[in-house]
Amino acid sequence: MTLSKQTEESLRDAESCLRNALVSAARNEKPYISKHISDMIVTIESIINIDSMFDYMEERMGDQHK
Repeated sequence: MTLSKQTEESLRDAESCLRNALVSAARNEKPYISKHISDMIVTIESIINIDSMFDYMEERMGDQHK
């Protein structure tokens, strides 16, 4: 089951806000703050991408059972 368009858009919006925060943090904060913001960005990307991968795998597995 793919992510709903609304959920994916919300995740992309959150990612965009985190990227803006990362720019500011890189200039003004201690390095560990930037690291954790970066981790959150990676997690969001992973959620979006892994969902697509699971859909592909389900599709392929369904084709094998026919």
